[in-house]
Amino acid sequence: MAATTVVNWTSLVDPATVATSSSSVFTKLRSTLFLRLSFTLSPLCSRTRTQHMAQSLSRSTLGLTHPAPILPPKISFAAKEIDLVEWKGDILAIGVTEKDMAKDENLKFQNPILKKLDSHLGGLLAEASSEEDFSGKAGQSTVLRLPGLRSKRVGLIGLGQCTSSTAAYQSLGEAVAGAAKTAQASNVAISLASSEGLSGDSKLTTASAIACGTVLGIHEDSRFKSESKKPALKAVDILGLGTGPELEKRLKYAEDVCSGIIFGRELVNAPANVLTPGVLAEEASKIASMYSDVLSVTILDAEQCKELKMGSYLGVAAASANPPHFIHLCYKPPSGPAKTKLALVGKGLTFDSGGYNIKTGPGCSIELMKFDMGGSAAVLGAAKALGQIKPAGVEASNFVHFIVAACENMISGTGMRPGDIVTASNGKTIEVDNTDAEGRLTLADALVYACNQGVEKIVDLATLTGACRVALGLSVAGIFTPSDDLAKEVLAASEISGEKLWRMPLEESYWESMKSGVADMVNTGGRPGGAITAALFLKQFVDEKVQWMHIDMAGPVWNDKKKTGTGFGISTLVEWVLKNSS
Repeated sequence: MAATTVVNWTSLVDPATVATSSSSVFTKLRSTLFLRLSFTLSPLCSRTRTQHMAQSLSRSTLGLTHPAPILPPKISFAAKEIDLVEWKGDILAIGVTEKDMAKDENLKFQNPILKKLDSHLGGLLAEASSEEDFSGKAGQSTVLRLPGLRSKRVGLIGLGQCTSSTAAYQSLGEAVAGAAKTAQASNVAISLASSEGLSGDSKLTTASAIACGTVLGIHEDSRFKSESKKPALKAVDILGLGTGPELEKRLKYAEDVCSGIIFGRELVNAPANVLTPGVLAEEASKIASMYSDVLSVTILDAEQCKELKMGSYLGVAAASANPPHFIHLCYKPPSGPAKTKLALVGKGLTFDSGGYNIKTGPGCSIELMKFDMGGSAAVLGAAKALGQIKPAGVEASNFVHFIVAACENMISGTGMRPGDIVTASNGKTIEVDNTDAEGRLTLADALVYACNQGVEKIVDLATLTGACRVALGLSVAGIFTPSDDLAKEVLAASEISGEKLWRMPLEESYWESMKSGVADMVNTGGRPGGAITAALFLKQFVDEKVQWMHIDMAGPVWNDKKKTGTGFGISTLVEWVLKNSS
């Protein structure tokens, strides 16, 4: 029970002064209270009070900025098999390849669908596409208002030379969403000029990718804007890719995954003065509450982490006024036999200043270091999506663990210094030669914790190194694993999700650069092979019996052009978990 202080107000005021002016009474009252508090509070209590005040201020949201409660877009999807010329609505969008746009000697379309549409439009579609210099290249699009159809507008969306990839169909959906925004369309239809070559499974995957691209394309994170527009798009018909319960199931699946991706994007977009480690823990708790039939949550505070000897994680957190929160969500499906126990571990630095090795100079991107919790956003976004999907096939024992060691990397007199030695929860000691290599220090204790849950496979995700951005650019994440089997599983999942991963080497000889003269290891190994040495560091904290993969997503976590988080990793994680539960 919290201690309660009772103040006898009459004993603090001389009765003779009651008749005096109220200002003098309050002056004397204030002085008396100040004196009494000064004599009763010890220096330790004063420091504690100051810390509580700092934490209270941080919890009240620095800068008085609060996100507006904006609901994600709700779009109704339907799969239909009707003649395109009979469809009635705002925009009829056709995905076309460069081959589909081929014309004969009379400048007429050879593709049967485009040829039929053009005949109803009196040849205007072929004529307009030529004038617009539209050839079907990837990224090209044109929306025309032409008489002759029941739809108000006709759109041609370029798919390039090849249409077999999930990413191409997601781009089709995004392009249609962009056209719908411009036209303020409330209903659209999407079809392919050439779909007859697709297998049944391919049609399901294609429809799902188009739906996912449309939802993500229509979403705009306007929570921190003083004014925002609600999207007009309410309904999307997907034509020519079949009908039936299996297709409807895949469209519902796309909706659930998009819900997780949008949640992950919004976590990454939230500024560090709003999304503190405590708020990130609150968001995890909300997910567990929303899907309490399958998800439970445990949040460990600093003292509990200290009991678990998480010195590596706590060393990073030591400088911040915002206390660390160790997040452990657990997925416990309602029924089915146990198959595999998995763990998803995400880096959760809600802000990374670099510490005493502060980020400085061009290209340091300190202003974007709110996205240094992109790994945790992927993990929590996957948890939300799986809470909605509820994959069957596993018993009520722990099946999927979602783990985040959330904190900030700041600068203060209590902070970790270059040259300090921290001890991780597995007993290994680390000489900190660079406080800006902090993510791996938090992940070290998180990986030990995950192994202690008895899991068989771990995938960790982190915006870990600038070296991986240099190596693979901004669209591809690097994966590191000693397990060929796990590499095949995750790469297969990424093929379905459309996210780009590239397997990088775990060159063991590079570990020589990570050795310390006074501790078991240092936390950086120099510039050459920086992404590899970072992965080798993490490997020291994983049980050899556990299959483990590290995903360095420093490149694709953020879209520089749109200035927003991408939600990268969520759809691949969901696919991977589902494959392991099937």
